[in-house]
Amino acid sequence: MIAIDQLQLDRLSDQARENPRRRKNLNIHPNDEFCCHRLLNAMEPDSYIPPHRHLDPAKDETFVLIRGRIGVIMFDERGNVTDKVLLEPAGTLVLDIPHGVFHSAVSLEPGSIFFEAKAGPYLPVSDAEKGGWAPAGGTPEAGAYLERLKALF
Repeated sequence: MIAIDQLQLDRLSDQARENPRRRKNLNIHPNDEFCCHRLLNAMEPDSYIPPHRHLDPAKDETFVLIRGRIGVIMFDERGNVTDKVLLEPAGTLVLDIPHGVFHSAVSLEPGSIFFEAKAGPYLPVSDAEKGGWAPAGGTPEAGAYLERLKALF
């Protein structure tokens, strides 16, 4: 049995703040090969998740807000924003993203954490799943792009 309390959430947020990527996962599933991935994803406002999609029909993705505020943006094949959803305590708490849809998530508040579930096994994002129109993580352009995404909320 795995039980997660507020102290563990605080520790996870601390680890995200200390991580160069400014996010940290706490996997609940036993390993990367497992059939169902369940994890907590702590994310700070300066963390950048490049837009991507999951082409495997089994890899729909579900986000459940635990605390903070998370913006999720969907894009078309050219990188145009097609939809956005704000996950926040007084509003939308759960979002399901169908496979094949380009998406990114932005943290809008320090200490934000969401629960994520999708089919395993873990596979790195392929070139066909990357939004080639968006800057890659760790590039000088990524920071400005992240700020534009956050400004949508």
